[in-house]
Amino acid sequence: MNSLRELRFDNTFARLPAGFHSRVNPAPLAGAHMVSVSPAAAGLLDLAVEGLHGPEALARLGGEQPLPGGDPVAMCYAGHQFGHFVPQLGDGRAMILGEVVTAPGARWELQLKGSGLTPYSRDGDGRAVLRSSIREYLCSEAMHALGIPTTRALCLLGSDEEVYRERIERGALLVRMAPSHVRFGSFEVFFYRGQYDPLRQLADYVIGHDYPHLSGQARPYAALLGEVVSRTARLLAQWQLVGFSHGVMNTDNMSILGLTLDYGPFGFLDAYEPAFICNHSDHRGRYAFDRQPSIGLWNLSCLAQAMLPLFDADDGEAAAAEARELLAEYEPELLRAYAEGMRAKLGLFDERDKDGHLGLRLLVLLSRPFDDQPGMHAYASEPPDWGRHLEVSCSS
Repeated sequence: MNSLRELRFDNTFARLPAGFHSRVNPAPLAGAHMVSVSPAAAGLLDLAVEGLHGPEALARLGGEQPLPGGDPVAMCYAGHQFGHFVPQLGDGRAMILGEVVTAPGARWELQLKGSGLTPYSRDGDGRAVLRSSIREYLCSEAMHALGIPTTRALCLLGSDEEVYRERIERGALLVRMAPSHVRFGSFEVFFYRGQYDPLRQLADYVIGHDYPHLSGQARPYAALLGEVVSRTARLLAQWQLVGFSHGVMNTDNMSILGLTLDYGPFGFLDAYEPAFICNHSDHRGRYAFDRQPSIGLWNLSCLAQAMLPLFDADDGEAAAAEARELLAEYEPELLRAYAEGMRAKLGLFDERDKDGHLGLRLLVLLSRPFDDQPGMHAYASEPPDWGRHLEVSCSS
């Protein structure tokens, strides 16, 4: 088992030009102490859990000492927030410490969340609070245990530092991991600036770093979008199957790898309430539970828009037509994954034509008050199809 000083780094994202990121250093937290370590996440790095509880790990992960081999950067990206484009966002309270190589072709980015101000902090303080950091730490590891793609949480540091949100709270630092933290908004920032050379460089980086099997494709950028469409569709199906509500499905919170990214205000359905809204700032219910599949498609359309210059820079109509064909695969893939998951939940061993009918009957029953339950004969007619039930549409 390794200690932090024995990790092998190869910081490929940090070697991209300055427009992709800004070099930063974490700001130490006052009175930092280790709250918890995830043994499963530590095992991915072959890290000794007991070593992460020692003073050296606390100093290096808490920002007091540099991590040997690391190269801290804050990512630059844009994004659509609640449907409105914001031209520059970026890591306002996070930074990538570096990329740990665990095996040939396998690597994990270590990211600090709550590590202090960056050039993208705007009016924020760059900090995270213990309350929300505990939620992300627990939920990301729980989502992994459920088999849902997600960023991972290595460890959680608490502190004596006071951070003001709606009240004074304790500051915290979350160390999270992912093969890549590139998101849809990473492409949008270059598209809307008209910087197509960096846009192509980013796409080439993502293919080489995360989708190397696409390098030999005749049209690798279209193949990349197709992969992201497929992964995102399956991810959204898994969210719906377990009753997970993300809360802030902005394009800057959508992973290019189809991971559950950025646990802000999130929640799970305690009872089946399709219109459940977990974010008190979402006054119009844009990110309500039953609208998540359609928002997934809407966000993918934003990514496709940003990638159009890579498809055909000289023929916009041809590029748009190709992108629409790829986006059209989203709904069938989501419905396939959802139906497969629903069959598993119902204990159905064989695939039959009426499986969707049976699953929808269950959801209709769950959505009704207990004292208003009709007999099962009331569902003899064919219910709405899966697509209508899940609101899969790009019109949101």
